Amino acid sequence: MLNRILAKLRTPDGKINPWVIAITVTLATFMEVLDTSIANVALPHISGNLSAGADESTWVLTSYLVSNAIVLPLSGWMSSLVGRKRFYMSCVALFTVSSFLCGLAPSLGVLVFFRILQGVGGGGLQPSEQAILNDTFSLEKRGMAFAVYGIAVVVAPTIGPWLGGWITDNFSWRWIFYINVPVGIISLLLTSVLISDPPYMKRPSIKSGFRIDYIGIGLISLGLGSMQIILDKGQRDDWLSSGFIRVFFVLMLIGIIAGIFWELRQEHPVIDLRMLKNGNFAIATIAMFFLGFVMYASTVLIPQFLQQMMGYTAELAGLALSPGGAVIMCMMPVVGMLVSKVDTRFLITFGSIVVASSLFVMAGWNLQLDYHHAVTARMLQGLGLAFLFIPINVSAFAYVPREKTNMGTGIINLARNIGASVGIATVTTMLERRTQAHQVRLVEHINTYSAAYHNMLNGTQTKLVSAGSSLSHATTQAQQMIYGTVQRQATMLAFIDNFKMLGVVLFAVIPVFWLLKKPNKQSGTVPVH
Repeated sequence: MLNRILAKLRTPDGKINPWVIAITVTLATFMEVLDTSIANVALPHISGNLSAGADESTWVLTSYLVSNAIVLPLSGWMSSLVGRKRFYMSCVALFTVSSFLCGLAPSLGVLVFFRILQGVGGGGLQPSEQAILNDTFSLEKRGMAFAVYGIAVVVAPTIGPWLGGWITDNFSWRWIFYINVPVGIISLLLTSVLISDPPYMKRPSIKSGFRIDYIGIGLISLGLGSMQIILDKGQRDDWLSSGFIRVFFVLMLIGIIAGIFWELRQEHPVIDLRMLKNGNFAIATIAMFFLGFVMYASTVLIPQFLQQMMGYTAELAGLALSPGGAVIMCMMPVVGMLVSKVDTRFLITFGSIVVASSLFVMAGWNLQLDYHHAVTARMLQGLGLAFLFIPINVSAFAYVPREKTNMGTGIINLARNIGASVGIATVTTMLERRTQAHQVRLVEHINTYSAAYHNMLNGTQTKLVSAGSSLSHATTQAQQMIYGTVQRQATMLAFIDNFKMLGVVLFAVIPVFWLLKKPNKQSGTVPVH
């Protein structure tokens, strides 16, 4: 039976159909990327159920991000050490088992521990998948392959908050982890049958002289782990005003600076930073950083705006984002075809202009925003995002030797994740501080000399008295209502500042993209499956 099924999945030359391979490896990646955002909306339920404080519960997110960030750049080295297929399947298995254990966790401490393991497993999935796609597809077909992968990476964060809210409201927060189990099992079964390592991947033998760079691993883990903790906790602890943050800032500098110097001197580094001497790869890595910065920052801002300012539920806010995800899904295959025919620099520039324009549209939002305009702006952004992810990836690996693909995918995915963390930390900090700045400015106009203030206060008092309140109580109520209006307006202006900032950042980096070289169809790797 299995042989008959496999026969149908093979091409005339006897190899497994590459599109079957692409769908197989995308399953686990979609599951992992979804998990980075699905838990956000469930935090209040988790803290309540496990008797933990709101601040303590955020370690459910931080622990995952820290372990994920550490493993990402190490994944290429680990693949070369134990074999890519074996490493990929180990990551899927660890992610699946730890997801199940997260759902069973009886306390916050146990949940955080299993989330660390889950992050370790999830960290190796995306780089491994990209390396598999690079080796499975020729350069001219690689755009379409990355379209399948791109749908998972770009759409999953969009539907994560909505799906997490729906599951939490209708079932239990534990099911946001349980849903990973069947997907993980299916992915393991398909991978074991369909995926194989390419011939050039010969695992080094420790006996033959290959040494594990324990110092490099330790320094990188220290630096990236500390960075992720700072970015996740910085605004909550007031950045360098906190002794906790200052300690991790010093550890981050020690780990990153010492790690860079150490890795550049090693014959077999765990992260081959020499790859950044390849101009196309270095520029594409920078582009991926800014893609993560803008994409994830806006994915945090939009639902937060709709819920906080417009009163949407988590489910309704997620539904407002969903059409944007649908646009991405429809456009990814189109962009995949265009990549082999159009200069990637034109595609990246077009995508950047569209995304930046959508952000400026969002900067024109106000407190009278209707659902239709929110959906339209998000769909415009989705159109632009579809033109960024695939061309950047294709440009990155167009001139990378195939034996360096595993290492390269780890680096470029790390750049996207760091960009995401920096972007989220930036807009979160800006939102709070710009709100305070606008509030101070608006309050300056609310004083005893302001006729507008007196008119509003008297009008509100009159309405409250006519509704049955006493005069003294109505005065207090009216002042509170005016202050509430000021707070809302200040927050609205802060959101506008954030959307403008993201649009300006994306416009500003467009010239950098033109330093990329046009991918040469004669370069790059060849299919091996």
